[in-house]
Amino acid sequence: MYGFHTTFNGSVVDAVSAVTVALSEEGFGVLTEIDVQATLKKKLNIERSAYRILGACNPQLAHQALEADPDIGLLLPCNVIVREEADGSTTVGFIEPAAMLGVTGRSDLVPLADEVKSRLERVRDALTL
Repeated sequence: MYGFHTTFNGSVVDAVSAVTVALSEEGFGVLTEIDVQATLKKKLNIERSAYRILGACNPQLAHQALEADPDIGLLLPCNVIVREEADGSTTVGFIEPAAMLGVTGRSDLVPLADEVKSRLERVRDALTL
């Protein structure tokens, strides 16, 4: 399992806004936003439902990770997806930090992964209130 999800009661645009606010409350900023729907339309002329990838970063936690392993930047930022489902509902998904950092094989990064997951779970929970 490399991620966890929730259903958002609203549109993809509203979910992106709500996720951005909730991430901010946990010390994350959104560094990148990829509109997959628009990119596939432009590059391949493929129609698909709304799908966004948000690259979220908590500078304090990223600094800790980079101090532990300079190559950890290959695994950053934390991705959050927001997508429209076939039934019109909106799903928000979060990377599982333990899976992401687990590829390093470094047990000393487990506490950091746990901290990131706790924060992302609070973001998820804020979306369902």
